[in-house]
Amino acid sequence: MKLTWLGHACVALEGTKSILIDPFVPSGEIEIDPDIVAITHAHGDHMGEVIALKKTTVANNEIAKYLAGKGIDAVDMNPGGTVEVEGVRFTMTQAIHSSWLEAEGPGYYGGLAAGFVITLDGISVYHAGDTALFSDMKLIGELYHPDVAVLPIGGRFTMGPEEAMMAAQFVGAPLVVPVHYGTWPKIEQDPVAFKAAVERTTDIRVTVIKPGECIHIG
Repeated sequence: MKLTWLGHACVALEGTKSILIDPFVPSGEIEIDPDIVAITHAHGDHMGEVIALKKTTVANNEIAKYLAGKGIDAVDMNPGGTVEVEGVRFTMTQAIHSSWLEAEGPGYYGGLAAGFVITLDGISVYHAGDTALFSDMKLIGELYHPDVAVLPIGGRFTMGPEEAMMAAQFVGAPLVVPVHYGTWPKIEQDPVAFKAAVERTTDIRVTVIKPGECIHIG
């Protein structure tokens, strides 16, 4: 599997299928043509280009119904559920974050924010979405044993580096990829310092990649 960080929280997983998670990048240009899109929550910096992509999209019940009204083939689910789409397994996990459909104006409820454990070609990736640290991340590790944890470290709107260090230990994935930092000044962080701190105190490996760069897993 190839994992590419396109920027902000947007991550592509490519193997026998291509999955795009939270298709927002600051430039608005996404060059990857996915088979399936997954949306963690309704904020504009995560919904991004989902409607323009016109791909089968996995999302919570509220977002899925909204997208279906826009002509998107939407697969609805909620935290705790699992669906299989074109041979790819999506388990929706809890996240602690707000969620509303900003394109429709204030108060347009976007359902619960979430993360995903996505299993493709025998490799499981936990994308935490936008979230605070929560202790049940331990259960995500115990239940699903992800090979990779994609964790936000930006702070202010999500957990920051210190909380993400504990999240990495709770989840227990052998590899962590930090995201959701550096897009704007309010979420500036030093991913190299995060990597050094995690690797100094645990056996977990952290791979820092720049937007547009990829790593190969498995």
